[in-house]
Amino acid sequence: MTDGAGLTIGVLGSYGGRNLGDEAILTGLLADLRHQEPNARIIVFSRNPAHTALAHPDVEAVPWEGVSRVDSSAVLDRLDLLVLGGGGILYDKEARRYLRVVRVAQERGLPLLTYAVGVGPLSEGIDTGMVRETLGQATELTVRDQESRMVLEEAGLLNPITVTADPAFLLTPEEFPESWLREEGVPAGKQLVGLSVREPGRAAERLDVDGYHRLLAQISDFLVHRIDAYVLFVPMERDDIRHSHGVMSHMIAAERGRILHNDYSPRQVLGLMKHFDLAVGMRLHFLIFAAMMGTPFLPLPYAGKVFDLAQRLGVPALRGVEREVEGPLLAEVDRLWDERDQRANETARRVAAVCEQARGTSQVTRGVLESIRSRMLSAATA
Repeated sequence: MTDGAGLTIGVLGSYGGRNLGDEAILTGLLADLRHQEPNARIIVFSRNPAHTALAHPDVEAVPWEGVSRVDSSAVLDRLDLLVLGGGGILYDKEARRYLRVVRVAQERGLPLLTYAVGVGPLSEGIDTGMVRETLGQATELTVRDQESRMVLEEAGLLNPITVTADPAFLLTPEEFPESWLREEGVPAGKQLVGLSVREPGRAAERLDVDGYHRLLAQISDFLVHRIDAYVLFVPMERDDIRHSHGVMSHMIAAERGRILHNDYSPRQVLGLMKHFDLAVGMRLHFLIFAAMMGTPFLPLPYAGKVFDLAQRLGVPALRGVEREVEGPLLAEVDRLWDERDQRANETARRVAAVCEQARGTSQVTRGVLESIRSRMLSAATA
């Protein structure tokens, strides 16, 4: 930091991969940093620097995957703080990739703040050891849920750990005009259900693709006939489009299904939620968006983070998305529709509480930034 300039802050997370959830996290995190440190120079370590720079023209985006230690060091030497997170990035086989960068930063004495990070599962020795080593030296640790704190404690972390909430809860919506729905082939005058699917991937390796496609098709057909609805699939990343088609291929009323095709920002997709009469989904940030906009929603938990969200918001959620739970799921969808008005106030109260918890990350961040500024000022005047 030079006289009159802000701090130089690095942000390392799962950014640039065109996942709307991760981009929502980055959008909320950057807005918070700008509020705390308006003159900051922010450098985002990205999988796709060109995409990140286009989406966020006020930051510098640099690659980190496949980058040598020497080149990483050259960027890290310019920083006053490294922010790790947010999002679920510290799990087996993936944690070690991020923490190699963190380790190089810490060798240079760079302070580390974890920003509402998600942790787990952690069972492999390499990842667990690196988490214990690097996060044990962190200036502050914030995680997005209780499960992440428990995983860190089981890994041997002795530092104080603050549980906050996902940075996406800091977002404000942008307008999603009705005309955009017409362009997407959604007719006016019908009930509209939002639906979110996901690929198996590393976060849901045990997911039976054909089974869950058929299950979601059953739910979609049920809602088409129960409330005379159209179903709009909302892809949160590119591969969701293929799985949306997979679900529609099993629908009897496939002509009532639409897939959102145009590119939208996280704030615009948040604005889209107000058009839904009901939302059913697997993706965490699709569900967060529905909750924030007061849309009645049913989570389909495939991982602990989705179940944790349901618990925090007091929303019923059956474990798993197997065909065996088809009957209970349809019954819960039916109940959700009938009780949507009665549930709305309690859900809104809980959402407000979680938004306040998300702002808790800001408070921790503020303390870290103030400490860095104070230390640098003392060094400059010594």
